Amino acid sequence: MRYSADITAGSLKIAESRIIADMLLREVGQEAWREAIIQQNVFQARNPATAIRIGRLVRMRLELMNAEFWRLVRDGSNIVTTHALLAAAVKHSPLLGDFLDIVVREQYRIFSKTLSKLLWENFLDGCRSRDPEMPLWNESTRRRLRSSVFHTLSQAGYLENTRSLRLQPVHISPQVVRYLQDHEEGYVLRCIQVSP
Repeated sequence: MRYSADITAGSLKIAESRIIADMLLREVGQEAWREAIIQQNVFQARNPATAIRIGRLVRMRLELMNAEFWRLVRDGSNIVTTHALLAAAVKHSPLLGDFLDIVVREQYRIFSKTLSKLLWENFLDGCRSRDPEMPLWNESTRRRLRSSVFHTLSQAGYLENTRSLRLQPVHISPQVVRYLQDHEEGYVLRCIQVSP
């Protein structure tokens, strides 16, 4: 199955990702991991279940990359960290990657000023042809998916904000581009370099 709804657990989670990248670099054990996320509540989550869900999502994304990447996330400027996390989110979620590659790229190409919610609906409907095993999501899941994806695009700078949905140019930081090139992450690089 190519597409899943994992991305509804959160957008880029920049502050939380810096914490997790540091824990991965320090090779924190399972006990210390639970202690930090649940007892110390390092994410300042409302409840332990939310903290666990955020921690699991961010860790799954970051573990797709290596220690060099984790240092970009932990130590990079805000823009470097944001672009690195976008790359990890795209690698983790082909739903996000394909939306960028197929839909957002086309909107830039035709000089569209905004990204409409209808484009998301049409994209989701078309996903079944690329992934016949894709789950049949109910309306609330489809809305949550759209919300997470559009929030991610806003955090990464492609959208001015989630209200106006106005498209903006984005130039991916050279450190992130270099990492992706060096590690042959062609799909991820193509998906995040959609802006002219």
